[in-house]
Amino acid sequence: MTQRYVGQAMKRKEDPRLVSGTSTYVDDVVLPGMLYMAVTRSMHAHARIKRVDTSRAQKLPGVVAVVTGEEVAHCGPIPCAASLPNMKRALRHLLAMNKVRFVGEPIAAVVAENKYIARDAADLVEIDYEPLPVVVDPEKAMDPASPRLYEEFSDNIAFNFFFESGNTEEAFKKADVIVKERFINQRLAPITMEPRGVVAAYRMPDNELVVWCSTQTPHGLRTLLANMLQVPENQTRVIAPEVGGGFGCKVDLYAEDGLVGYLAKKTGRPVKWIEGRRENIAATIHGRDQIDDVELALKKDGTILGMRVKAIADLGAFLSFFTPMIPTLTGLLAPGCYKVPALKFDQVGVLTNKMATDAYRGAGRPEATYLIERIMDVAAQKLKIDPAEIRRKNFPQPSEFPFKTSGGVIYDSANYEAALDRALEKADYKGLRRKQGQLRKQGKYMGIGLSSYVEICSAGPSHAVGGGGWEAGTVRVERTGKVSVLTGVSPHGQGQETSFAQIVADEFGIEPDDVVTIHGDTGRVPSGIGTFGSRGTSVGGTAVYLAVQDLKEKMKKIAAHLLESTADKIEFGIGKLLVKGNSGRSINFNDVVTVAYNAVRLPPGTEPGLEATRFFEPSNFTFPFGTHVCVVEIDEETGEPKITKYVAVDDCGNVINPLLVEGQIHGGLVQGIGQALHEEVVYDENGQLLTGSLMDYAIPRAHDFPEFELDRTVTPSPVNPLGLKGVGEAGTIGSTPAVVNAIVDALAPFGITHIDMPVRSEKVWRILKGRKAS
Repeated sequence: MTQRYVGQAMKRKEDPRLVSGTSTYVDDVVLPGMLYMAVTRSMHAHARIKRVDTSRAQKLPGVVAVVTGEEVAHCGPIPCAASLPNMKRALRHLLAMNKVRFVGEPIAAVVAENKYIARDAADLVEIDYEPLPVVVDPEKAMDPASPRLYEEFSDNIAFNFFFESGNTEEAFKKADVIVKERFINQRLAPITMEPRGVVAAYRMPDNELVVWCSTQTPHGLRTLLANMLQVPENQTRVIAPEVGGGFGCKVDLYAEDGLVGYLAKKTGRPVKWIEGRRENIAATIHGRDQIDDVELALKKDGTILGMRVKAIADLGAFLSFFTPMIPTLTGLLAPGCYKVPALKFDQVGVLTNKMATDAYRGAGRPEATYLIERIMDVAAQKLKIDPAEIRRKNFPQPSEFPFKTSGGVIYDSANYEAALDRALEKADYKGLRRKQGQLRKQGKYMGIGLSSYVEICSAGPSHAVGGGGWEAGTVRVERTGKVSVLTGVSPHGQGQETSFAQIVADEFGIEPDDVVTIHGDTGRVPSGIGTFGSRGTSVGGTAVYLAVQDLKEKMKKIAAHLLESTADKIEFGIGKLLVKGNSGRSINFNDVVTVAYNAVRLPPGTEPGLEATRFFEPSNFTFPFGTHVCVVEIDEETGEPKITKYVAVDDCGNVINPLLVEGQIHGGLVQGIGQALHEEVVYDENGQLLTGSLMDYAIPRAHDFPEFELDRTVTPSPVNPLGLKGVGEAGTIGSTPAVVNAIVDALAPFGITHIDMPVRSEKVWRILKGRKAS
């Protein structure tokens, strides 16, 4: 049957409730007798807790309970799911006991009749501290003489991650040219539009806990909370209502999630906690924060011979859910889209007195793309080779895929040169270079930056990711012929209510409006993993697709019985099933459904009903790719780099809905460009957070951007039957180096080969005022 909906730019089914303001977020959940929680947090980055006095808080009218670390110590540690050989893993409880290790660490929790009383009471908790020396610089933290965050460990090094592929020593000996540079990926805050929030209600007679949480992984959160709070998992229900942005930071289980559940049990009343923006920046995980010293060995014609990377990952004060795993992805993707015959990657994960880092949109892959794309431009500048041509020279060819890289992974499929050529053509690259030359003669500075990226998506097989690489999908054709899809992914902006409906509608020959996708509720969806790592459609959508195939086979069998044919001769048409080659012999889709449920005219041995569940685990990761072109012009008076043109050509495999793909790329571009130009979490030497509000933490605004010019190539992935790769993080990964490359290119007449992010106006202004153009 011809596809009618897959590949079409359908508007999102989700949007009417979102744009009309009728959606339900966690803070919209109001239950009878609800209490409100507030948290007392550490003012110190490193200190011993000498005394916690809650007496004044407890006496405040309206306060129902105050808890400290000792009371909740039995709840069990906050989990870290990732593990590396010889990794140092310290136990972390819901509330700090004896010692605090970062500003914002929870020490006590208060519940009261309203949120204002709760906040006032939290401020009345008195804490005596013994301040300890602080270390916020990861390089200083590596020194054995540095202040130790954990006395039980000999130093602050949480892990070492090392591998070597090929003979790097020989590669560097043979090199005509060696280029080296230090690249810093600064610390970022995810800044979701909706901060975190939790509501919990506990029914004592049934030992039943219901939790509403702004989470990306409701099923995983259910398992973790059940274990932590000693409630049976089959008596625990987690509901993720509308989630106002996740970007990876809502994958983790946080202390507040457990505290709200514990206090609901303790008080016997529903409890709500909604994070404030200052709390959000201080105590929700951060992203990036990596230092990479990179050396690239090349022939004089630009052929890469080898690469060495020494990386320092600042992990913050503790290991959150995926903290140790995220930086290692930088090593796996360090070769980028290039043939790098020899690679040595040596990474150290370091503990410092800051909030923990974890998955933030891209999660280890932006760092990899940044280091390889920047060093490629440094090499091009050194060798006086066009940046586009040095990239083209080192691409593997489409016939070489599946392609095993020196990073140890196997790229599924790609045509990097096609994406590069499409981007250059769309941007009019040759014309831009001519214009650049003309402007330089006039003393004006325009720069052109390229970024050819590849990323790793779809979670991959469970053995490769430490478990949980699968996803589940249930498809049920209701008695009326409407279709319910129950998916374990938990979309929060990705649009799977629409894309899944498109897949199902095309397969069954029905309308997308006849399909409803149910997600984010462990009481309705039997099983699942969640949404992260650009896996929602490529893994979750495939599980749904496979469940549909099972139902189609059953419906063909029923139709064949009714039409006096055989199942192999039945095909789906629009609204009906028919005998191939004989369109006059057909039966309506709904009539087959009726027979399936009435169970009177079923073929012998056929069970009634139309419902199927499938689990899908991919055999490999998927590897989206693309090329971005950024054009900037520098304001000579202010130093402001203004983006005047941005072209993105991305390849995410087959496309279900181009509108959804473009929306994901737009959002990703904004966040990636935000890192390049504006964003940075800054702590002072005492571990105090200097960028603790949106007055100080700069995020990009709409006027910072031109209209993005998007295009794509299509290289299906062989990893799943839909040929999908994933697109949720592509814009973030490809954009950051493109912008920085453009700025460095603009400043090349001043002898600039690198400038650290964020490239704010004052940095550029100092260069313009301090050097003369050649």
